[in-house]
Amino acid sequence: MLQHYQTLLAALATTELGPWAQQLPQQVCRGLSIKRFGDIPNWLLALNHLPCTQPSFIHYRPQIDIGATTDCDSDALLKIDQQLRALIPWRKGPFTVHGIKVDSEWRSDWKWERLLPHIKPLLGKTVLDVGCGNGYHCLRSFGEGAIQVIGVDPSPRCVVQFYMIKHFIGNIPVDVLPLSLEQLPTKLTFFDTTFSMGVLYHRRSPIDHLLALKSTLKPGGQLILETLLIEGEGKEGTVLVPEGRYAKMRNVWFLPSSNTLIGWLKKCGFKNPRLVNLNHTTCNEQRTTPWMQFHSLAQFLHPNDYRLTMEGHPAPIRGIFIADN
Repeated sequence: MLQHYQTLLAALATTELGPWAQQLPQQVCRGLSIKRFGDIPNWLLALNHLPCTQPSFIHYRPQIDIGATTDCDSDALLKIDQQLRALIPWRKGPFTVHGIKVDSEWRSDWKWERLLPHIKPLLGKTVLDVGCGNGYHCLRSFGEGAIQVIGVDPSPRCVVQFYMIKHFIGNIPVDVLPLSLEQLPTKLTFFDTTFSMGVLYHRRSPIDHLLALKSTLKPGGQLILETLLIEGEGKEGTVLVPEGRYAKMRNVWFLPSSNTLIGWLKKCGFKNPRLVNLNHTTCNEQRTTPWMQFHSLAQFLHPNDYRLTMEGHPAPIRGIFIADN
């Protein structure tokens, strides 16, 4: 996989992140070690068996759509379909590659359209996406004109999925690293915009997560944070800490009210934190598909009352917050 990072390493070497560029190859190798993830050889085999094509178009909006069906012969289309399916489940998307629609669990394009009107323009900006999954929002950021986009996600399946899509796009300045936020250098202060989408409630220490996100931003940079919330009747300090699972997820620690999260952002030194969108997740946005064949939101909600999770907690509400550094 290291060959996929050569352009990124060369670009970072010319910046103040040069020392990190020297460490990155070792970090990537650890993140994609077959000693930790036994399925990696099969995933890399699928990536390497993708046919080379010449897409007649590449669209990043309103959806990611790469090439027409007529750009390939039937054998190539069959190979593309087979290799993409080897990486099931696909959680984020959708993507269309030469007419083959990867219908992911999440309609991530809906979330993107909700946040885009509220953020600073990404044209000419550097972007970090923390917990980026397969890089869907990284590619959408590039489509808005970002000049350098780095996503980090510790899931090797997601990393390989991203490079499968990038295989058809070409050598653009967008990369996904098999790392967590905690593995990045401290006090980066490098990025104009940092995304943290669907990560905060998985962190045991939400304050530490917010401080780490702040350290990635340049002065004047912007944080875009999306997370699960609970309704708190306007009270700061309201937080749900599920004793067991939340919507069948084991690793959910803190679900704050919107005012509580705004208070946390202020305490961490962010300026003008504000809630820009509040959305009740529906089974149209998160669902089982042929590309994600396991249980999804419909199975996570109470069968007799969709206002509750299976455990009796309030059903998922997601808020998008903007804050300035």
